[in-house]
Amino acid sequence: MRIITHTCPACGTVVAANELEDNRVMKCPGLGCQEVLEFADLPEDARKHFLEHRERYQL
Repeated sequence: MRIITHTCPACGTVVAANELEDNRVMKCPGLGCQEVLEFADLPEDARKHFLEHRERYQL
């Protein structure tokens, strides 16, 4: 299992890939941050790996 995250370019908040995949488009959870994050912001190889192994990332 890989740890796949995305860092908000505006505030530095780290968001897990499973949160991005669940929402596809979401407002950054960083306090006061208005940046919009998307699953597509992850590198292609990370998105592909996550989707192929989705069951490993379920809580």
